[in-house]
Amino acid sequence: MLAINITKEELPTDDLQAIELLLSRSPHNPPKLEDLWRLMDSVWDESGCDNKNYNKDKIAQFYNHPVWLLNGLFIEQDDVSMQHRQAISAWIAKKNLNRILDYGGGFGTLARIIAGKDSTISIDIYEPYPNEFAISRNSNYANIHFVSSLDKNYDCIVSIDVLEHVPDPLQVLATMIESVEEDGYLIIANNFYPLIKCHLPATFHFRYAFHTFARLMGLEHLGQCKESHAFIYHKRELKPFSWRKIRMYERISQIMFPFIKMIHSVYQISTR
Repeated sequence: MLAINITKEELPTDDLQAIELLLSRSPHNPPKLEDLWRLMDSVWDESGCDNKNYNKDKIAQFYNHPVWLLNGLFIEQDDVSMQHRQAISAWIAKKNLNRILDYGGGFGTLARIIAGKDSTISIDIYEPYPNEFAISRNSNYANIHFVSSLDKNYDCIVSIDVLEHVPDPLQVLATMIESVEEDGYLIIANNFYPLIKCHLPATFHFRYAFHTFARLMGLEHLGQCKESHAFIYHKRELKPFSWRKIRMYERISQIMFPFIKMIHSVYQISTR
């Protein structure tokens, strides 16, 4: 039943049974991306989560569910997901960076790809809901470490599809900026769309405004990381910013979002 590239003996019994139950509910095995999204949505509902009423205990239950282990295994079989991570790791290796943080690094796939390209790079994984199997799978890499808090001297922080899951993306972004060395980099991919229920609607206005907030918070937007869905930002200098101003612009972005979304939709239709 377990149509994933891993032997059953490697998985803890409870996780194996949970994943097989999930796969039994999928129309396809191995699941397609849309199948995985629907499985996540069903676990979200079963956990009693509400994407408009953030409950930390229920959210923790959701993100500790084995569906995220299945997600990690899926990523390592999905050509597009792996292409993105290969592209990001290639950019990091080419820049000769020494200390990397994968923020919300989950299964550790990106960290292992980076480590495979350059064993001298130190990679921390900050994952609020770490899976024991994921930790053990990375234990053979001496330069990969799961951490419970952030240092202040990373050369680069990577955040892949994280900020749409958190209630205050700007606070998380500020934490990452603070943890990057001056002249360091942030590689960020966001998905501020209602594809799955754990993408919080309160974040969707950043779909059009994220680059602006990154600039307001002292980052230079360098463009897209080629062959990936991530964007590269450069922290050229230590630049303080006003939270009062940031929150004011955030409120404006929230108010304007329905109108910008409508205009964007009309523009897309008119250019077909």
